[in-house]
Amino acid sequence: MLASRKGGTIYTGMTGGLEDRIFDHREGRGSKFTKEYRVKRLVWYEEHDQALVAIQRERNIKQYYRKWKIELIETMNPEWYDLYRTLGI
Repeated sequence: MLASRKGGTIYTGMTGGLEDRIFDHREGRGSKFTKEYRVKRLVWYEEHDQALVAIQRERNIKQYYRKWKIELIETMNPEWYDLYRTLGI
């Protein structure tokens, strides 16, 4: 999940190449939504070995209430730090 800031706008997506996809969002090439709302901060992610599992997980998360998404983020990243820097890029 990406966010504009702590407690800000949240974007949920799925990709087969996290580092490249986040870079695209940061450069304004990710999606119209992330560009318009300046959603660039990687605040939560999880990895899956199978694409179908990842796709279903994304669909489920997109159906979550905002409160649940915030709880999910804060379980991994209570301060909503930008995790992009931790990906080893």
